[in-house]
Amino acid sequence: MAATEVDVTCEDFMQFQDAMKTMRAIDDKIIYALNTTVPTNSFAGQIDAKATCKRLYEDLMQAYGSREKAIKNCILQVSSTVTNCKEERDKNPSNLDVLKRLRNEQHKLRLMQGELRIEEVVKDRSLKAFHERCRNHYKPPSTTS
Repeated sequence: MAATEVDVTCEDFMQFQDAMKTMRAIDDKIIYALNTTVPTNSFAGQIDAKATCKRLYEDLMQAYGSREKAIKNCILQVSSTVTNCKEERDKNPSNLDVLKRLRNEQHKLRLMQGELRIEEVVKDRSLKAFHERCRNHYKPPSTTS
């Protein structure tokens, strides 16, 4: 169950959210993946639980890394756009189009920053499910994050 590679666009927040939804497929299906890959006690000898848990953990970490990178990249892009809009506003404070664009970009920036918080919740939920099912089979390397 490898992470899904998606082209993330930052200009349109709805497209950005659709890309995040696609990239979060591994998290949405974590319970199913654990049920199909981690054996119960009666099938313990037939499947290498350590290898399957390790592979699932690596897939999760790859997905988290790519999503976090995409979100932070979009935050940087939108922050740059907000800065440019502020500069335009300072040059021409009476231009209503610039003010409207600035408000829209600031709103988009707040939404994308919210995606980082959503990402933490999704990550915590998936890792909790992973730990519950794989704790006896595979111990992931400790991380400082």
